[in-house]
Formats: sequence, structure tokens, C-alpha cells
Amino acid sequence: MIDPAAPRPTRDALATLTHAQLIARYAPGVEAFDARVLKLGDASLDTAFRPEANIGRWPCRVLLGHLCDAELVFTHRLRRVVGEDNPLFAAWDEEAFIDHALYGCAEPGPNESVKHPVAAFVAVIHSQRRWMTEWLGTLSDAQWQRKAMHPERGEQTTRVILEYATFHLEHHAWYLNAKVQRLA
Repeated sequence: MIDPAAPRPTRDALATLTHAQLIARYAPGVEAFDARVLKLGDASLDTAFRPEANIGRWPCRVLLGHLCDAELVFTHRLRRVVGEDNPLFAAWDEEAFIDHALYGCAEPGPNESVKHPVAAFVAVIHSQRRWMTEWLGTLSDAQWQRKAMHPERGEQTTRVILEYATFHLEHHAWYLNAKVQRLA
């Protein structure tokens, strides 16, 4: 579990790792989460925090849904960069996913919003990380250097995409765990 009392993770620390060390850092995935998040009730899972709390504004349910979607995106990008010649990635608007209640946190109305089970989000992340960890271990040095183009970040190698995927989960897990610590 990533300790919210520790400094927030940074991506810089990943650049010096070997490929094997980076894969090992990527592998745990959901093990970075405070397990108590799965025991929170709907009210806690849907609690947003004010900016001054300094633990992010998204509710836990939204954060886990975002991490699930991001995991799918990173998996797709990693496999495309290895399998295709110079693929062009599309950017995605994470705020639009929230605004359109893809995570079940819409304001109650005549058709009260569905509360998507966070365990499903966690299960997808876990499954993706298990599958990808094994696959990443099979890559050749040449495959680690293959390139793709991101519309906002420019050229990215397989290695850079994996560094970002690893950092992304660790970064958000820090915020998730800080929220759970306050809610549990």
C-alpha cells in the first residue's frame, strides 16, 4: 500500500530503473490501494473533498473508475506501440467521463444514478496488470524502443508509456489512500 504520510510519488524516480525493475514496480497495481476502500459505503465512496484538504477533489468511486479507464488506455497504447509502426494515439477527456456520469456519481434525479461497484474497477485493474506484467517481461530491447505519437505529449517509446502508466497509478493511489484514511 502506498502510504499517504509519505511524499507523493514522482515519475522521475522511474527513469533510472532497469526494464525488469520498472516491470516489478508496475506489477503490484491494486496492492498500492488501501484495502479499506472496498469496505466504504456509498456515501463515503461518493464524498468529494474541497481543494484545501489537499487530497484531490474526486470521490473515491470516481478516482477508481478513472484508474480503471486509464489502465485500459495504457494497455491499449502499450500493445499498439509494440504491434504497430508509429501509431498515433488519441487523447481522452477524463473530465468528460466524470461529467457524463460514467462512474455512477451523477446528481440524483428522476432516475437516480447507478452506483457502480468499486470492486469491479479494482478487479479490472488487477487483471490488466497481471496480464500486462507477464507480457512486458517478454519484450526485446528493440520493442522497448518502439515509438508512438501522442497528440499532447509528442513522441513516446514503450518504456516512456510504461513509466507513465506506473506513475499514474501510484500518484492516484496516494490520493485514494489519503481519502480512505479520512473516511474509514
